[in-house]
Amino acid sequence: MLRRVNSLGKVVGQLLLATIIFRTIITYIIILLVFRLMGKREIGELSVMDLVVFVMLAEIAVFLIENPDAPLWHAIAPMAALLVIQIVSAYLSLKNQKFRNWFDGKPTIIIKHGKVDEYEMRKQRYNFNDLLMQLREQGIQQVADVDYAILEPSGKLSVFEKNKDGTSDYAVVLIADGKIQYSGLQTVRKNKNWLLNELKKAGYESVTEVSLCTMNEQGEIDFDEADEYTS
Repeated sequence: MLRRVNSLGKVVGQLLLATIIFRTIITYIIILLVFRLMGKREIGELSVMDLVVFVMLAEIAVFLIENPDAPLWHAIAPMAALLVIQIVSAYLSLKNQKFRNWFDGKPTIIIKHGKVDEYEMRKQRYNFNDLLMQLREQGIQQVADVDYAILEPSGKLSVFEKNKDGTSDYAVVLIADGKIQYSGLQTVRKNKNWLLNELKKAGYESVTEVSLCTMNEQGEIDFDEADEYTS
């Protein structure tokens, strides 16, 4: 009798182990599919929304694996809901700049012409230790050697060093997604009328004809035409 109980216990244990392994494989496939559908993005470029989704997916995965008696759809349904939320938010971010800025945040200029903007640092809760560490990681010892340093929404610091002539390769965005970037115009000390005049010189009648417009410190303006590769 005892042997039968032990044998039965072993069978139950093996079935439980097989169930956990099966659920782990299913969870892996589902999460991999969700990530693929979310689109390609480097880990360092994850937004706050992405991180929230990843944490919630991890919690759901743990629930699915640790509760073998729970139906699979108890985990699949919330995963599918998260995927829908992510796809909808990505679509809205693509179509609506205000939505994108609200969810993903905006880049912040921390250093301009070798001078640190302490107000923006306090606003972003970004301290000098973080700044100096990220500068050292890029081989820069002196803040004065930096023309522009931009704190990206991901937390990464993009640095543009000064060239020998005192300029850099940094370019200010004046138009993005067919919309005028007034913060960029303010940076280059220009106005909307000036930008529209430059558009006409380049052969464009409307801002919507341009997907991206940038201007470097040499005053050179680059236009990228909207949908220029579509048939």
